[in-house]
Amino acid sequence: MWHPISSAPSDRDLELAVLDKDGQHALVFPCRKIPAGWMNARTQERLDVHPTHWRDWQDRAD
Repeated sequence: MWHPISSAPSDRDLELAVLDKDGQHALVFPCRKIPAGWMNARTQERLDVHPTHWRDWQDRAD
């Protein structure tokens, strides 16, 4: 179930839905909310994304 991005917690890995030129899609890696925006939870790299929704990240085989 997707939740509005305004309610995203900062204490766990999340799956983010983003809107770009190709439409809305989910990112394929876990993300974390940080004071400066968002980061890739695996690499700790800051992301330049504008998510619209979130849900808890479900571990999956890569």
